Amino acid sequence: MGEVNKRGARRVAALLLCSNVGGMKEAAEDTVRRATAAFNAGRRDEACQLCEQGLVRAPGEPMLSHLLAAILFSKGEIEAARGHVENSLARRPDNAAAHLLAARITRAAGDFDSALSHLDRAAAIAPQREIFLEKARTLDQAGLRLQAQQAWRAILDVIPESIEAAARLGRLAWEDGDPALAARTLERAAQAEAPASVWFDLGLARQDLRDFHGAAHAYRKAIELKPDHAEAMLNLGVVLQESGDLDGAMRAYAKAYRLRPESFGTIAMALTSASYGRLWLDEASLRRSLSS
Repeated sequence: MGEVNKRGARRVAALLLCSNVGGMKEAAEDTVRRATAAFNAGRRDEACQLCEQGLVRAPGEPMLSHLLAAILFSKGEIEAARGHVENSLARRPDNAAAHLLAARITRAAGDFDSALSHLDRAAAIAPQREIFLEKARTLDQAGLRLQAQQAWRAILDVIPESIEAAARLGRLAWEDGDPALAARTLERAAQAEAPASVWFDLGLARQDLRDFHGAAHAYRKAIELKPDHAEAMLNLGVVLQESGDLDGAMRAYAKAYRLRPESFGTIAMALTSASYGRLWLDEASLRRSLSS
């Protein structure tokens, strides 16, 4: 009889444990929903507190650890975020989304080997476009140029409309001393939604090809998107000067000088060394002209 009572007690205990686990899961899911809503509403501190409180009730709960890691990462708290995403993966090692988040966090920390390892693991679990984009970014940031170029090319083959892949391949081609390839590739990236950096790089490639009209157009687009882009303004002055439009060049130089006074030496050199230039009697005279 005693043994029967013991077995019954064990069954009751097991049922209570299962019930408790189910309740804990439901509570964790509710906390995740509330924390996500707070985060989406811009209340990041409240979202953190909700996750932390949830983890006190359910230590190591992978959903909460994952969400807290993402919130902390968005706040720039890299090491704390890394600890929480590792806790999430310890409980749920086959979560591709957590590996992707871990890769982003470790890349931000400069630990590229760990980032690449997480990305390879995520790709093995659930190959997705964003994972391969993240791997190309990581290889690029790590300075692994050949592997990065291969990764970006593979992305462009699969996603021909990828502005990011075309932009990075174009920039890398320009850095490798191939402005013709750079210009062709950057022209694929230079679409309506392209950032100022794409247009600036296209301007550089066209300038190297002595396509001054095309370069001026690209620099103007960069300035339109980023009005305080002093380097684009300076380069616009150079290509306008090379085109023979010295008045337009002086206007561009004046704006570049106001944005970045330390560019004065570069402006002075360009004005006296280009095909179309002016001579100035003294430095003060040129500074007054640029300031007027």
